[in-house]
Amino acid sequence: MQTRVAIIGLVVENPDSVEELNRVLHNYSEYVIGRMGIPYSQRKINIISVAVDAPESVISAISGKIGKLPGVTAKIAYSNFITNDD
Repeated sequence: MQTRVAIIGLVVENPDSVEELNRVLHNYSEYVIGRMGIPYSQRKINIISVAVDAPESVISAISGKIGKLPGVTAKIAYSNFITNDD
């Protein structure tokens, strides 16, 4: 199985979506390398980066589920680092 390292960049504008966001990340925790959140109080938003190592289909699924949450935007930046875990 091929996996890729990627960053999922999130902008959270709706605090009511945070609980579901955390639930999604927890469900995919085996793929999460780490995450960093930055509260931007002047704009009343949170900026979160989530580093993952997973198959592309899983990365897309994570981003898609998060991006469907109200007031949450998700974008993926893939690295060129690909591994074959057999």
